This record gives sequence, C-alpha cells and structure tokens, in this order.
Amino acid sequence: GIYAPCYSPWTIPSFKLDYAFPCATENEIDSESITRLISSGMKGLFEGANLPTVVDAQNIMRDHKILYIPGKAANAGGVAVSAFEMAQNIQILSWTEDKVDEKLWTTMKYIYKQMEAMVEESGCTLEQAANRVSFLKLAKAIHELG
Repeated sequence: GIYAPCYSPWTIPSFKLDYAFPCATENEIDSESITRLISSGMKGLFEGANLPTVVDAQNIMRDHKILYIPGKAANAGGVAVSAFEMAQNIQILSWTEDKVDEKLWTTMKYIYKQMEAMVEESGCTLEQAANRVSFLKLAKAIHELG
C-alpha cells in the first residue's frame, strides 16, 4: 500500500485494482471516483459500509456491467458477528475464533445462495437479487407480525 495525503482511496490518480471494498462512510464513491476505478480495471465493488456509493455511481457501474454487491449483502457479516456476540453474552459463553468463523462462513454462504437462487428464478443481477431477497424477508416479517 501507499500513503497518499489529501486523497481518498477512490481518488488516487492512477492505480490498478480488480475489486473495491469501500468500508468507511456514506457517499464516498461518486461518479468521478467510480469512473476512475473502472478505468483502473475494477471488475467489482462490494460495499462494506452503509451506502458508500452514490446513486449516480451505481448507475455508471450498471452501465459498465461491473459486479456490484450492495452493503445489505456484502456487509451482512458484520451484523451477523454482532448477533453471534449477543448470543454468547446472553448464554454466558465464549466461542473460539474458529467457531465464529465457521458460523460466519455458513451465514454468508446462505446469503449468497439466496441471491443466487433469486438470479436463477428471475434472471436479475446479483445486486437486484440482494435487494429483492432483503425486501421479501422484511415483507414476510412485517406480515407475520401483523
């Protein structure tokens, strides 16, 4: 890595990358940044923060057929590990790192399989599948709660 004062990682003038993982703040990747990233060879973007990519940049990625996985899917691991921590605390347990990793792997694999099934069922993109699966889960929960 390099330290580049006065630059965000998304505005460094020229560097090559395959995948981007914005994990810090909202709205950090705008249309100018995404254009630079695509020009640098980016194949996919996986959001690790809440809404780091502005709508215009999302549209540019779609136009360029860039793999885009929104935070609701890509960032689910952080939420899952927080839930694991709460489960341990309630039960006064302490899981090994390997056990947490195993549970996280199972959770993320399940999320991906749901997205993959939605892609096969409806012919949508993985991005659209993440949104659809999330919406359907929320709708089901609201319906079940009355």
